[in-house]
Amino acid sequence: MNQELIRRVLRMRAVVFIFGFVIMGTSYAQQDPNYTQYMYNTMSINPAYAGSKEVFSAAVLSRSQWVGVEGAPKTQSLSFHFPVNYSGVGIGMNVINDKLGPSQEVYFDGNISYTVRTSTRGNLAFGMRLGGRLLSLDWSKGIYKNPNDVVFNQNINSKFLPTLGAGLYYHTAKFYLGISVPNLLRTEHYNDFIESTATERLHYFGIIGYVFDVNDNLKFKPSAITKVVSGAPLSFDASANFLFYDKVTLGFAYRWGDSMSGLFDIKVFENLNIGYAYDLTTSNYRNYNSGTHEVILRFEVAKGTKLKSPRFF
Repeated sequence: MNQELIRRVLRMRAVVFIFGFVIMGTSYAQQDPNYTQYMYNTMSINPAYAGSKEVFSAAVLSRSQWVGVEGAPKTQSLSFHFPVNYSGVGIGMNVINDKLGPSQEVYFDGNISYTVRTSTRGNLAFGMRLGGRLLSLDWSKGIYKNPNDVVFNQNINSKFLPTLGAGLYYHTAKFYLGISVPNLLRTEHYNDFIESTATERLHYFGIIGYVFDVNDNLKFKPSAITKVVSGAPLSFDASANFLFYDKVTLGFAYRWGDSMSGLFDIKVFENLNIGYAYDLTTSNYRNYNSGTHEVILRFEVAKGTKLKSPRFF
């Protein structure tokens, strides 16, 4: 074993709080939270989704990434959105708590959308996001590569950073397509790869999905999401979900160069769904963690006693 390899092994053991993504052999820092069940939490990445379900819709999500690694990402989110009568306006709110190593970021964003009918089946929504996040850094939590660096004596306590985002979302009863930039402002962000704060890079998201009616009791929905960040490799997720009897969903997802996932969702009551996803790491970090767990609860309320036309997205 040569000296360079020894140094790399020792660094991996020492930096127990810091992980960088490895995609196609290139490392870069995690910035925005990742979600496996993004198809049920769409407003977190695209404000134009607000009100699109035409009912009051709420979701609570909890994600524990890279279980077994101290300081690995942990994310909790609460979101809700609803249409404003028949005005074409949708309103929603996101609250996200994201922890990574010594950092904690709390996001709170208001979302508003306006939908125009483009055809008898199509709808195009324009969305805006306005809010902020509180960034906190506590350097006492962790072991770092350069512990004598002056930056590790400079804690940050709930520093406010504004958020301004935008998105487009087109959908029919069976198809959807969206593009968005959750935050257009380049403010500070904790960078886990360089172990310091840095200027946040713009994140561009694209989503697409289609629902096939296999028969009266089975629907098949392939979907995909791509994330483009300047200076980083393309991130791409593809998933395939099967809905049985409008009650139980089973699916599989793959994140290019990072993980593969199994998804399960069940309608417990008419207005309540519970979903679970497990990610098995396929990147170089698979030997250092036991995977990722993600749980989501979705609640919907329609005017009247029953949802008129429940959608698969």
